Amino acid sequence: MSNIIIYSTPSCIYCKMAKEFFAKNNIAYKEFNVAEDEKAREEMVSKSHQLGVPVIDVDGEIFVGFDRAGLAKALKITS
Repeated sequence: MSNIIIYSTPSCIYCKMAKEFFAKNNIAYKEFNVAEDEKAREEMVSKSHQLGVPVIDVDGEIFVGFDRAGLAKALKITS
């Protein structure tokens, strides 16, 4: 099972799409709201070198934005 972290904000539509993708595929993830969590925001910037969300960390592989195809490949999901 992969270790997945999503850095998001409540108003981000792409964050919502990513979380719906995970739910549809029964993928567990840990979420950090970077609008409120300064430590998580710093961690996200350290990993991605930018402030855009979502930033998704799949076992150390960083995805910026909702990259459905890239996430499916990293998670070995076939649809």
